[in-house]
Order: sequence, then C-alpha cells, then structure tokens
Amino acid sequence: MEIGRDMAIVVSGGASGLGAAVARAFAQAGARVGIFDLDEEGGKALAAEIGGAFAPVDVADPVSVAAGFRALRAAHGQERVMVNCAGIGPAAKTVSKGVAHDALLFEKVIHVNLLGSFNCASQAAAGMVAAEPLGADGARGVIVNTASVAAYEGQVGQVAYAASKGGIVGMTLPMARDLARDGVRVVTIAPGLFRTPLLEGLPQEVQDSLGAQVPFPSRLGEAGEFAALVRHIVENPMLNGEVIRLDGAIRMAPR
Repeated sequence: MEIGRDMAIVVSGGASGLGAAVARAFAQAGARVGIFDLDEEGGKALAAEIGGAFAPVDVADPVSVAAGFRALRAAHGQERVMVNCAGIGPAAKTVSKGVAHDALLFEKVIHVNLLGSFNCASQAAAGMVAAEPLGADGARGVIVNTASVAAYEGQVGQVAYAASKGGIVGMTLPMARDLARDGVRVVTIAPGLFRTPLLEGLPQEVQDSLGAQVPFPSRLGEAGEFAALVRHIVENPMLNGEVIRLDGAIRMAPR
C-alpha cells in the first residue's frame, strides 16, 4: 500500500522506543499517525511533534482500546495500518529461592503483550474489513505485530515474556488466513537486541557486551531499522502471514 496523506496508521506503545520510531517514520512519509499509550505526557508530546493524534489506551482492556479507536478515527478516519508495539518484560524465574513465579505477574504479561496485541489487531481489522478497498487487488489494510526472538529462545527469567511473544507468533498465520478474503494482511516482526529505553538504561559496557553477541552487525539494533521494516511490510503486498526475525543472526543463549 502507498504511504501518504490518504493513509491513517495507529501505533500502540507509540510514545517511546520502537513504537515512537514507527510513528516518526510514517509521519515523515506523510501518513496521519495516531498513538496509543498509557504515557499521556510522552504520547501527547510526540503527537504534537509529528502532527499526529494521541489517545490514552490500556491495550489489555478491550473497552479502552475501543475508546481509543473511536477517538483516533474521529481525528484521522479509518486506520489502514495497525502496528502493535506496546509491551512489558519483567524478569522472573519459574521458581526462585523456592518460591513459584507470581501467577498474577505472569497473567499481566500475557494480558499486555498477547491480549493487548490481539485487542488492537482484532478491533483494527473490524474497521478495515468494513472499509472500501484501496486498489485493484482489494487491499484494505495491514496489521504488524511485534514479537521477539524470545518467542524461540527465551532466556532464564523470561518464561512469561517468551510465552506472550510465542502467542503472538502463533496467532500470526491464522489471523492472516482469517482476514485474507477481506484484503487485510498480518505480519509479525521478531526483533533481537535493540536500543530501546530498557536497554539504554543499562551501563554502556553492558550495552556494548550485548551488542557484541550479535554476529553481524555486532551492535544493538536501532529503532529506525525496525521502523524501516514496518514500512517495507506495508509497501510490499506479498508479505503476509509471516514472522520476520530482525536480529543480526543472533540466537540467544540461556543467559
């Protein structure tokens, strides 16, 4: 699909990190950008910077998601691209010092990462399938989810995070098949080690050590590289039902 003023995009988790990079990239390409986030200050600031719109949304709550879509559609019209970047990643082992993993923490990670992605994707899809096709091939929209290489090589302490991201990987193909006849594509990106606010909070020597684990290029990924892949997915109509690793060929060790 062609990116321009006729395209509206919604980015969850768009106030910072990978989501903010996607929001900026699509705004620079001329799209009307809407941001979902719990960080109202950051979300409003970025929306003002890029000439977009912001809605405070808890992606784990389908009612909050629905309200967010109503607000952004009133501002920009029906979104044709939904990019799911909202997520959390607390570390906890299955058993630590004889104590079982906090079930409520596990549930929260699943709710935010997996159910949050599903809530945004399914509600965006409902709007897309009701919209007019954009071209001769019947395209109506694109949904891009964010998984992680942890879906395949979850490390020690990532049992909840890996399970949530594995769920995103698992729903990609059936969701693409569900929506195929309506011209809505679904693709997931599984990033490796990227320079996000979480990693930027670590000491520089730790960041350098993590980057050195990547075969090539031996560094942390940049958020702009993630955003570039999102743009390519939107523009390439044959990308559908796939999970793309964006990781410099890294395969994560247990620790």
